[in-house]
Amino acid sequence: MQGSANLNVMIKAARVAGRSLVKDFREVENLQVSMKGAGDFVSKADTAAEAIIREQLMEARPTYGWVGEESEPVEGKDPTRRWIVDPLDGTTNFLHGMPHWAVSIALEHKGEIVSAVVYDPAKDEMFVAEKGEGAFMNEQRLRVSARHKMIESVFATGIPFGGGKYLPATLKDLARLMPQCAGVRRWGSAALDLAYVAAGRYDGYWERGLNIWDIAGGVLLVKESGGFIEPIREGQNLLEDGQMIAANPDIFPAFAKTIRERD
Repeated sequence: MQGSANLNVMIKAARVAGRSLVKDFREVENLQVSMKGAGDFVSKADTAAEAIIREQLMEARPTYGWVGEESEPVEGKDPTRRWIVDPLDGTTNFLHGMPHWAVSIALEHKGEIVSAVVYDPAKDEMFVAEKGEGAFMNEQRLRVSARHKMIESVFATGIPFGGGKYLPATLKDLARLMPQCAGVRRWGSAALDLAYVAAGRYDGYWERGLNIWDIAGGVLLVKESGGFIEPIREGQNLLEDGQMIAANPDIFPAFAKTIRERD
């Protein structure tokens, strides 16, 4: 994919931050004896990765705004553009030494995501998309799956931990969905869940209680790979509401009906 100058800046920033995170990831297993010590270590790794990305992006585009998970938002001199960044999506996986986590970077222009990068450093999979230009993974064009039967489809979600407020709703979703499908996965990274829908690895995905930095990059990947993505609560703002359904076009109507049944 011959990306724009902005996308190339994003890819470079993701790779630099990814190298830093991989180095830290190798040390995580040595810290498992102390939950507090490991948690503090991962927090530092997360913050360091965001600092790397912020330095790269703001140096290249100093007038753009900024929204990141680990730092205060910045209103740019150019009010129409801002970076939306999650330096480590899948922190719990990282903490437990599981190689399924990602760097997510999106560029928003006038309220719409126009460029996106979701990078999985552990597997060296770089998912990228630009509005109107398609979605790619390591130069390979992405398309959502072609399955059209719910019973053959595999879905992904996030299950709230620690008794989160969306746990009852999610358990009801699972009770309605699982008898209709081939399986549900919970891998712990919203950015990669959306990237996997774009790549046809999952047939659909839904989740509640997400932050804008969790999903901004993945939303564009799904759209540019031919998928449908909407808020669970119809009429809401997709990025701001933090509750979404994504799937291939054939599965989407039945899948959305199942998830929205009690919403």
